[in-house]
Amino acid sequence: MALSSDQSSRFADLLKGHEDAIVAFWTDAVAASLRGRLSHAELHRQTSELQRGFQSAFGGGAQDVGDEAAAELRAQLSELSSARARQGFTATETAISVFTLKDAVLHVLDQGEGTDAAALREYVAFSAFVDRAGLFTFDSYARAREELIADQAEQLLELSTPVVKLWEGVVAVPLVGTLDSARAQVVMERLLETLVETGSPYAIIDITGVPAVDTQVAQHILKTVVAARLMGADCIISGIRPQIAQTIVALGIEFGDIATKSSLADALRHVLRLTGDKVAQKPLRREG
Repeated sequence: MALSSDQSSRFADLLKGHEDAIVAFWTDAVAASLRGRLSHAELHRQTSELQRGFQSAFGGGAQDVGDEAAAELRAQLSELSSARARQGFTATETAISVFTLKDAVLHVLDQGEGTDAAALREYVAFSAFVDRAGLFTFDSYARAREELIADQAEQLLELSTPVVKLWEGVVAVPLVGTLDSARAQVVMERLLETLVETGSPYAIIDITGVPAVDTQVAQHILKTVVAARLMGADCIISGIRPQIAQTIVALGIEFGDIATKSSLADALRHVLRLTGDKVAQKPLRREG
């Protein structure tokens, strides 16, 4: 049941004429549902802004939350949803913050001269409007949470694929966890970017922290090695444990002429030999 333009106007007058009473009741109702997890002052500010948003929407003749006259209200609801999502509130708690406006308006109506059939019909229409506003808030909350989760996943993906410069001419990529297509793409991009920035001719890809190597993981590693070779860098794969070696043989995966080592230490020694670096062979100086 949609509001008529006359009903919207009357509810705008109702919200304006009883602003303090509605905001006070609404704030207390929301505070009870959130169990003290937001300050009363902050909730009062939020409900005051929303009250003015609803009043503006009704004053502009909005009959539905999707109307142009309710654009400012939708922006406020979206902002509320995003804030509550970041603060860790649930979608239900967020929607209740909107739905309780109906209780506040009903409270004001009960304090009036009486409730007739026309007033009840108007309240039902108003209630439906608020329900749709609550559902819009719920939907906005869900989108905000999905965006937040996606951003966090992307940040974790970047943090889990570091490319470390060991010394001049040598970089390393220590991989930990499952290597899927998305992560493999990030590994390849970060490695190639680092090779370009440092001009390193050698890269160590350490898979000690990769729990299992299947055909897909092996293909990702091989593609990364080939891409690095196109950039003029040779790759050494370290962390080939006995179990992984057996799996690779059983799957018939061929690494060809790619250097493989059982540990990161072996890979480092191999690179030292290739570069002719004698750092590892210098004895420690004894003082005194």
